[in-house]
Amino acid sequence: MSVPPDRPSSAPVLETPRLRLRPHRAADLAELVAMWNEPAVMRYTGGHPAIEQRVWMRLLGYAGLWSLLGFGYWALEEKETGAFAGELGFADYKREIAAPMRDVPEAGWVLVPRVHGRGYAKEAVRAVVAWGDEHLASARTVCMIDPENVASIRVAEACGYRVFERTTFQEHAILCLERLRPAGRADAVPR
Repeated sequence: MSVPPDRPSSAPVLETPRLRLRPHRAADLAELVAMWNEPAVMRYTGGHPAIEQRVWMRLLGYAGLWSLLGFGYWALEEKETGAFAGELGFADYKREIAAPMRDVPEAGWVLVPRVHGRGYAKEAVRAVVAWGDEHLASARTVCMIDPENVASIRVAEACGYRVFERTTFQEHAILCLERLRPAGRADAVPR
C-alpha cells in the first residue's frame, strides 16, 4: 500500500454541520467498550461482546494506523453536546480475504444505537471519503458489510460504494463494496 510522504501522525479534526470527527483519546475507552458491547452493534460486526482489553488494543491500533499509514479512524461526536456518537475511518486490517479487498484502504463505521436513524452515518462517511479523495494515495477504497445490514448498505451506496463481490469472511456472508475517487481529483494526492 502506497503512503504519501507527508502523512499525518494523528487524525485531523473534520467537521460537518452536526458532527465533529476527531482523534481518539484514552478517555474514550469506556464509551468504546459500551458501544462494542451493544447488541445492535455486535449484530453485524461479529456478534461477540468485546472485553475492555480487546477494545483498548483497538484504540491503540487507531493511533498506529495514523502513525504508520497516514490514515485511520476518527472518534465521532455530536457538535452540539460533545457526546460520543461512534467511530469511522479507513484501515488496512491485513484481512485474509479476497484479493480485491487486500492492500486497499478499507472504510468502516459504527455508531452508538442512540443516534441510529438520524443520518449521522451518511454525514460522517461523506466527510471521511471526501478527506480520502484528497489525501489517500489509493484511488480506490473498499468496505465490507453484512448483507442483512440494510442501513449500512444504504449509507455506503449514498457515499458512492458499489457491490463488486458477495462472499464469506470468517464463516459469515458479506458484501464487498468499492468506491473510486471521482475523476479530476487524482492529481491532488501526492504519489
